[in-house]
Amino acid sequence: MNSFSTSPPRIWLDRSAMTLMIGVTAWLSLTLARGPGELAAIWIGNGIFTGWLLSRPTSTWPPYLLLGLAADIVAHLAAGYSALHATSISGSNLLEVLIVAGVVRRLVPDVGDPKRWISLGGIATGSTLVACAASGLLGASITSALYGSSLVTNFISWFAAHVVGMVIIATSTLVVLREGLDFVAAPGRRWAFLTSMLLVAAVSIAVFSSRYPVLFMAYPPLLLGAFRHRFAGVAVGVILLAVIGSIGTAMGRGPLWLVQDIGTTGRIALLQIYIAGGCLMTIPVALAMAERKRLTARVRESEHRYRMLADYSHDVIVRMRVDGERLYVSPSAKDMLGWSPEEMVGSRWDLVHPDDRDYQMRMMAQVISSGQPSTAVYRVRHKGGHYVWVEAVTRPIPSADRIGEQDIIYAGRDVTRRVVAEQALEESRLELERLARIDTLTEVANRRQFDERLSNTLMRMRRQGFPVALMYLDIDHFKRINDGHGHAAGDQVLRIFARRLLDSVRSTDLVARLGGDEFAVIIEDAAVPEAAEVVARKLIDAMHGSITVDNGCLDVTTSIGIAYSSAPADFTALLSAADSALYEAKNAGRNTYRVRQVAESCS
Repeated sequence: MNSFSTSPPRIWLDRSAMTLMIGVTAWLSLTLARGPGELAAIWIGNGIFTGWLLSRPTSTWPPYLLLGLAADIVAHLAAGYSALHATSISGSNLLEVLIVAGVVRRLVPDVGDPKRWISLGGIATGSTLVACAASGLLGASITSALYGSSLVTNFISWFAAHVVGMVIIATSTLVVLREGLDFVAAPGRRWAFLTSMLLVAAVSIAVFSSRYPVLFMAYPPLLLGAFRHRFAGVAVGVILLAVIGSIGTAMGRGPLWLVQDIGTTGRIALLQIYIAGGCLMTIPVALAMAERKRLTARVRESEHRYRMLADYSHDVIVRMRVDGERLYVSPSAKDMLGWSPEEMVGSRWDLVHPDDRDYQMRMMAQVISSGQPSTAVYRVRHKGGHYVWVEAVTRPIPSADRIGEQDIIYAGRDVTRRVVAEQALEESRLELERLARIDTLTEVANRRQFDERLSNTLMRMRRQGFPVALMYLDIDHFKRINDGHGHAAGDQVLRIFARRLLDSVRSTDLVARLGGDEFAVIIEDAAVPEAAEVVARKLIDAMHGSITVDNGCLDVTTSIGIAYSSAPADFTALLSAADSALYEAKNAGRNTYRVRQVAESCS
C-alpha cells in the first residue's frame, strides 16, 4: 500500500517529523489567532495528523496518537493557553482525527486504489463534517465556558477552520507521503509549479497589504495553479492564501479591515468564507483536470496496448478507409509479405491479385453497409513477386478523423499452406471421382458412368421425345490375340480400339468400356436408324487399319449390335436389344453390324 519502512531509525524519524509539523503548525495558527480565547482561521495540524495516520498501518497508530496529542498540547501551552484549556482543546482535536482516520480506514482500507477514489471522496467528506461538528461542539463549549464568548460563534469559527484544514491538508499530506515531490510537480515541471505558487503568494500579499476591496484578485492565480498543477496547486495555493490572509488580517492590514464593528471574530469568519470560496472555485477545477488526466492516461494506455498488440502480433493488422487507402500497417507485414509498413500505406490495390480485387471491394462495401464483421480469403502479392493467400477478418470501426464515418480494420494471417493443401485435396477428390467413372486402361467411360449416362438419356427421352441409339461392340477373336500375343498386346489393342471409337463418334456421344473387349456407344438424337448405321459402318472402316504390337502387326475387326428407339424405351429392353443385335452380327460372320428396333415401353 505504501513505502513505509519498519526499520527502527526510519520509524523514529517518521514520528519525529510528524510531531514537529503538528506542533509548529498548531503554534503558528494559535499565534495568528492572537490570544487563548480566539480561534484560528484555518486549522492545519489535524489535517497533517489525519493524513499521516492514513498513510501508515493501523497497528502502528498508538505511538503516533500519543505523540500528536503531546505536540498539540505543547503548542497550546506555548501559545499561552492554560493546562486545562490546552489539554481539553487538544483532546477535541484528537477526537476529530480519530473519527476521520478511523472511518476512512475501516471503509476504504486501501486509499491508494484508484477504483475507490470516488467512494473515498464521499466517505472522507461525510466523516470530516461529522468529526468537525463533534470536535467543534466540544472545543467551542470549552472555550465559551472559560472565556464567556458566544458558543454559536465559536462553533461556527471552529467548524469552518477545521473543515477547510482537513479537506486540504489531510489529502495533501497523504499524497505527499505516498508520492514525495512528485505530488508537487513532475520532474521537469517543478520550476513551473514554483512560479505559479510565487504568483499566488505575490498577489495574495498585494491584496492583504491593500486598503482597497480587491480580494477577488487573488482568485485568478489560484485558479491558474489549479488548472496547471491540479490538486497540488489547490492545496499549496489555498495554504499560501490562508497563511498570508491570516497574517495580514492579524496585523491589521487588508480589505477585511474595511468592514467596521465586527471585531476579530467577525474578520476571522469573513476570512474563512473567503478561503472556502477559493476552495469551492479551485477544487472542482482540480478534480476536472485530474479526471482529464486519468481519462487521457487510460486512452494513452489503451492506445499503447493496442499498438503493442498490433506491433507484436504475428497477424498483419491494417486500418484503412473504405476506399482501400491504408492508414496503418503493423510491422508483421514485413515478415509475412516482405513489404515494410511504409511501403504498404496508402492506396495499393496493385498488391491484391487482379482476380480478387472486385471480390475484396464488394466485401469491404458489405462490411460497411451491414456493420457486421466478415472473413475473406484472397491473394496479396509478396515483395518477392509470388502471391500469398491471406485470410482476413474485417470489421468496421469509427473513423479517427472524420466524425460520423467508418473506417475498416482487419487482421490477416498467411493461410497459403492451408489453401494449397485444400486445393491438393480437392484435386485428389476430383481425380478419385474421375477414376471412379473412367476405365483406367483405355481412358473411356467405365460401366458406372455408362449406366448413369444411359439412365439420364432415357429420362430426357421421355420428357423431350428424341430418338436414341445404343451400340454394343466387341473385338472379333480377341481371345486369340491374348492367347497368341500376350496380355500386353491385348491391352495395346484395347487402347487403340478405344481411341478409334472416340475418333469415329461425335463429342456428345458416350464411348464406354463395359469389361474385357466389350464396348458401348450411346448416340443421342439419332434421327433415323440409318444414322446409327452410318456410324456403325464408319467404325467398321476405322478398324481395318493394322495395329502394331511388340511382335508384329495385327488386323482387328469388330462386330456391332445396334438398338434403336424413337419412343420412350425401357433401360433393360434397350440393353437386351443391343446385345441380341450383337450376337446376330457375330452369327453373320463378324466384322459387320445388325440393328434392332425397340418397341415403346408400357411404363
